[in-house]
Amino acid sequence: MHVLILGGTTEARRLAELLEAELPAGSRVTSSLAGRVARPKLPPGEVRVGGFGGAGGLAEWLRTHQVHALIDATHPFAGTITFHAATAAAAAHVPLLMLRRPGWVPGDGDDWHPVGSLAEAADALPGLGRRVFLTTGRMGLAAFADLDELWFLMRSVDAPEPPCPARMETLLDRGPFTLEGERELIRRHRVDVLVTKDSGGAATAPKLAAAREAGIPVVVVSRPPVPEGGAVAGGPEEAVAWLRVLTG
Repeated sequence: MHVLILGGTTEARRLAELLEAELPAGSRVTSSLAGRVARPKLPPGEVRVGGFGGAGGLAEWLRTHQVHALIDATHPFAGTITFHAATAAAAAHVPLLMLRRPGWVPGDGDDWHPVGSLAEAADALPGLGRRVFLTTGRMGLAAFADLDELWFLMRSVDAPEPPCPARMETLLDRGPFTLEGERELIRRHRVDVLVTKDSGGAATAPKLAAAREAGIPVVVVSRPPVPEGGAVAGGPEEAVAWLRVLTG
C-alpha cells in the first residue's frame, strides 16, 4: 500500500502520524510539500518537496511510484493543486480523497464582512478601519500594496517579499496561537480591523474570538471552489476510515 498525501497542513501531519500506526508493515506513506515555507514541520514517513509539473506530472508520478490512494490535505486556499489532484487521480485511476477542515462560522457578537478575494478585502478596508491585523499570509500582499493611508501588522511564517504596503510591521510567527496572545496583539498595536482567510481549524481561530471581544470588524476571504464530486473527509480520522474501506 502506497499513500501519497498532498500536505503542508496540521491535518496532513496528523494523518501521516495515524497512518504510520495504521497501515500494515511494508506500506509507504509519502507526504508532498509545496516548498513555500523555509522550515516546515516535517511529518513522519517519506517526504518530497516541490511541485509535480501540473496535473500531467502528478498523474505520471502516481503511476511511476505505484500510488494506491491520493489524499489532498492541502490548505483550503491551495486551489490550483486541488484541481490538479482531481485531474491526475482520474487520469491515473487512483482513488482520491479531499481532506478539508470545516470552515469558520460567525457567532453572536461577530462583525464579519465576507469577501470573495484578497482584492475585495483591500477594497473593503478603508471603510472599516485604519490599523489592520493582516493574517492572510505573505503571498498575496500585492493586493494591499496601494493602501498607503492604512497601517498593517502582517503575520506570517516567513518574511514577505515586495510589493508590500508602505506602512507595515511584520511579525514572524507560527500557530497555534492563544486567545490571550491575540488579545495582547490587538491591544498593543491598537488594531481596529482584522483580515483573515476562512482557513478553519483551531490553530488560528483565537484571533476571531479576540476580535469579537474587542468589537472590531473582521474581513473574511471566502474559500475558493473545489472540484465537484469525489470523497471528502472533515478530519484525519475520517481519512483513515476511508482508507480502511478502500483496502477492505
